[in-house]
Amino acid sequence: MEIKLSEEIIEKIPNFKVGIIVYKNITVAESPQMIRGRLQLFQESIYFDLENKNVTELSGIQEWRNIFKIYGKDPNRYRPSVEALYRRVQKQNFLSSIQSATDINNFFSLQYQVPIGIYDLDNLNGAISIRLGTEEEEYTGLNGRINSLNRLIVSSDNVGAFGSPFVDSDRAPVTFATQNALQVIYLRPSTDVEKSMRLTESLMNMFIQIHGGEASFQIIRCP
Repeated sequence: MEIKLSEEIIEKIPNFKVGIIVYKNITVAESPQMIRGRLQLFQESIYFDLENKNVTELSGIQEWRNIFKIYGKDPNRYRPSVEALYRRVQKQNFLSSIQSATDINNFFSLQYQVPIGIYDLDNLNGAISIRLGTEEEEYTGLNGRINSLNRLIVSSDNVGAFGSPFVDSDRAPVTFATQNALQVIYLRPSTDVEKSMRLTESLMNMFIQIHGGEASFQIIRCP
């Protein structure tokens, strides 16, 4: 699969990188008890860790808020998706189980403190680019709202933007019917390439353990 980072992204943050995982022939189902239990326990642990702390003090949240600022978005108005997850947990509005793919996505997003998107590959079209959204671009997000994409980092195919570390669109969500998927891990630029590869591979292995099928991964970065 052809995936590239735009020059505009790399120009401002030369060590910007994303982990890409492509899954084939997977089976999405209700999460096994092991995943539901780990997600619940991890959220409870985060809740207690945040009792006397602001979410914005966390290193991953800080870094992603700064990335939004660098590209021209106010992170107080446009919060990285991982920050939104942490704020929910801090309010004890714990994430409930949705289905196996989304649950694992949320678990690793919380664990790594990075935004992660997962998409039904059969609803995407052509080469993928990670770029900045333009002034006229918008889409209906999974939050049910029309979201302006101006100056936001977006994942885009031949049809247009379908995902972002802010909120994903409703065009290609993973469902129980999904058989092939694309996962985008918006890694911290401060994470070195070797650690980024280990992190991405770890997520891939866990996902395949639950969903079957086969998968491949790569790190997309400045050449």
